[in-house]
Amino acid sequence: MVRAFLLLAPGGAEPPGPAPPGHAPCRLLYTRVFGTPPGTPPVPGDPPRQRLRRKEQLLVVARQVASQCRLLQSSSGRPSSPQLPQLPDEPISLQDAPGGLFQLPPGDPFPERVTVAWLSVFALAFALVCDPQENLSLAEITLRRLAPRLLVSLRLLGPGADVLLRPDTADVLLDRLLPHGQMLFLNERFLQAVDREVGGKASR
Repeated sequence: MVRAFLLLAPGGAEPPGPAPPGHAPCRLLYTRVFGTPPGTPPVPGDPPRQRLRRKEQLLVVARQVASQCRLLQSSSGRPSSPQLPQLPDEPISLQDAPGGLFQLPPGDPFPERVTVAWLSVFALAFALVCDPQENLSLAEITLRRLAPRLLVSLRLLGPGADVLLRPDTADVLLDRLLPHGQMLFLNERFLQAVDREVGGKASR
C-alpha cells in the first residue's frame, strides 16, 4: 500500500552555514496521506497533534527526496535550479525523467520501515511513500503517470518555483489513479477517461 503522496519544490543547493539570499529551501506544495502507518501510537482526543506529527513525518521525507534530487543533479554535472520553466498545457512524456528509490528505517520518521519512490521533473519532485513489500516497479510507473497530469494542473504565480496547484484536480487524479493508496495496473482507455474528467473539471 502507498502511505503518502508528496509534491515538493526541492530548492537549490544547500551550502554549509546560513542560507544565502535568494536560496530556495525545500517546500511541500501538496500532500495526501492514505490510512495510518502500522505501529502508529494513537493520540486520543488530540487531532491537531496528530496533524502536526503527520506534517513533521512528511517534511522528513520531503527533505530526503530533495537531497536525493540534488545528489543526482550534482553527479550528472547539472546544477540544481529552483527556477521553473514554462509549464506544459497538456500531459507530457516523462519516461526519461530522473528518479530513484530509497528506504527509511523504522522510526525515521515512520514507526515501520518504508520505501520512497521519487521522480524529479523541472524544479519539482514527486514521491510515493510505500510499504516495503509494495511493487516498486509499479510505484515508478504510477509516478510517471501521475506527474505529467499534475503538472498540467499547476500554475506559475511568478518567477521561480512559486506555483498554485488546484487541489480538487489533484484529489481527482489520486482518487482515480491511486484509490485509497492502492496502485493499479491501468490501460490507456482508462487514462484517457481520467484525462477527460480532469480536463472538464479544470475548465469549470
